[in-house]
Amino acid sequence: MSLKEKILTDKLPKHIAIIMDGNGRWAKQKGMLRVIGHENGTKSVREVVEASAELGINCLTLYAFSTENWNRPKVEVQTLMKLLVKSLKKEIKTLQDNNIKLNAIGNLNDLPKKAHNELLDVIEKTKNNSRMTLTLALSYGAREEITSVIKDLANKVKNNIISSENIDESIINKHLYTQNLPDVDLLIRTSGEQRISNFLLWQIAYAELYFTDILWPDFKKQDFYEALINYQNRERRFGKTSEQIS
Repeated sequence: MSLKEKILTDKLPKHIAIIMDGNGRWAKQKGMLRVIGHENGTKSVREVVEASAELGINCLTLYAFSTENWNRPKVEVQTLMKLLVKSLKKEIKTLQDNNIKLNAIGNLNDLPKKAHNELLDVIEKTKNNSRMTLTLALSYGAREEITSVIKDLANKVKNNIISSENIDESIINKHLYTQNLPDVDLLIRTSGEQRISNFLLWQIAYAELYFTDILWPDFKKQDFYEALINYQNRERRFGKTSEQIS
């Protein structure tokens, strides 16, 4: 039985988020420029997106570029933005053929105009697709997102739009970038690092965390299947006891 056949279709996570880490180290190990690592990383993106759609995953969110990534060398940032535009143009056919809707979260206005426009164009062209929602986190930081929510709610309370007594988890969810997405069920991080790096801090409250030493450009469908099997072998209790779950 193949790894894919071992995956239980009735126990699939509704929302998977991935911290795609290790492109630079992958390139360095091979004596290549970091940009070559990023370019090869796009191949892993394609494999995971296709595997998710084939299995029936509803939502897949990829940490493509953080707010902190703007501090990287200027040449690398420029190259990453050019790669984003190139990938969007190249992959729109794959998105359409697989009925995948593209979504994006983060400070999108910080993106270079060309990248921003290309992103919005693909989002518009795929908005009616319904098989899966692929979300790119771009210029994204969870603390910034939560800070923005607090400011927004504070202004609404000040202007008597809402009452502070009525603010609950549901209200907060409606003000997040991910307001149209369910909470994350499974968070995957590649490259051996075991930290969250300011990614979806609110949304992963009860997510299962899966860390692998595999560098992102080497992360393929089989590795993705292994992560899913690992997830399905866990007991998710959400604060309850095993007896209550069973």
